Amino acid sequence: MQKKAFGLWSAVFLGIGSMVGIGIFIVIGEAGAIAGNLVVYTFTIGGIIALLCGYSLSKLALKYPSRGGIIEYLVQEYEEGFFSGAMGVLFYLAQLIGLAAVTKSFGTYAATYLKSGITEFNVNMFAILILAAFTFINLIGAKVVAKSENIIVIIKLTALILFTAAALFYVNPELLKPKEAPALINILYALGLVFFAYQGFSVITNSIEDMENPQKNMLKAMILAILIVAALYISTAVAVLGNLPLDEVIKAKDYALAKAAEPIFGSLGFKIMAAVALISATSAINASLYAATQISYDLARKGELPKVYEYNVFNSTEGLIVSSLLIVPMILFLNLAQIATIASIIVLLIQGFVHLGHFFKIKETNANAILVAMAAFGSFFAAIFALIYTHQKMPLVGWYIAGSFFGAYIIEVALRLTTKRVIKKAILWDAKEIEKRLKEILKIV
Repeated sequence: MQKKAFGLWSAVFLGIGSMVGIGIFIVIGEAGAIAGNLVVYTFTIGGIIALLCGYSLSKLALKYPSRGGIIEYLVQEYEEGFFSGAMGVLFYLAQLIGLAAVTKSFGTYAATYLKSGITEFNVNMFAILILAAFTFINLIGAKVVAKSENIIVIIKLTALILFTAAALFYVNPELLKPKEAPALINILYALGLVFFAYQGFSVITNSIEDMENPQKNMLKAMILAILIVAALYISTAVAVLGNLPLDEVIKAKDYALAKAAEPIFGSLGFKIMAAVALISATSAINASLYAATQISYDLARKGELPKVYEYNVFNSTEGLIVSSLLIVPMILFLNLAQIATIASIIVLLIQGFVHLGHFFKIKETNANAILVAMAAFGSFFAAIFALIYTHQKMPLVGWYIAGSFFGAYIIEVALRLTTKRVIKKAILWDAKEIEKRLKEILKIV
């Protein structure tokens, strides 16, 4: 019998590598600008919500072991209807919005190396160039980049751990005192953004078909990965907010993590952390662009997106080109805080619907109803507070999110009417489902 690719610790490191990407480089400053030194508590609450969501997803993964992950769970929970189909389209759009945030962050950090500095033109130029480069790389085949992924994970983790360990020795306790903090409510306002740095944990469920003894390892891997990442994020938040006054965090919010290295290591420290951010971004762009393309391809194959996503171009699909083109307007017309917030809120809402739908299958999954309810509540709770904040500070964000939901539903309705194709369940061995399918087959015969 062939040995599976993922044991407990390889699954843990898969989750850590997916979570600790460019997200922390974006979020630490953006969320810090909202919650100040209280963002440490935001990262703690965000970690708790991630743990609850991870528990619910692990139980669903064990019942419905599919590489489709969240899309599969939605279809299982809400059946093959308009809602689950629209959520599938929205999940794909969320991947593209997240990618826009990553490319925009790359542009920001890359612009710090120019004499002209961080200008809108410089940021957008670098963002579009890196997107174009990785679109081309994925078209011709990204084997070299894929093979370097483990090295990149080691580099970014080592850099973050070394920076955090060193920075903690230089922390100014005065900067962490409550008197320097904004209002307590800001802890909750920053939750949506903070979740952007955690959201990669769901990738562990996608590996279940290749996991050794998933009944034993799935939930353990999920909990260990999230706990390790939460500890790293909380320590990093203390290191940054304990070394930079709040006004400097707000001023350098798009690159605050690199800025926090400057008081300790000088300009070289800033450049090194900026370089690590760039490496992390390139890694995330490559992996996410491939994932978004694969999602679109999978949905097209099952009948959820237009056929244009399925046609082959070199070693990839036209879906890659369409995906990349959809990202460009987001880069040009939205700032980093807007993109990251939109991506995070949409993912939180999708998570909320997944955990809410879990109750339809809770007898089959044998999950703890209280923990699943807390996962659903935590997801919606964080999303709602983020929406309240954006309504006050970035009013257009709410409209963009509403437009994304409405657009996904309209696309779903249009595709159903024009193509008659419906996203199908990949896992059909539920007894009731098998009985239903047999009756349909017998009617046809």
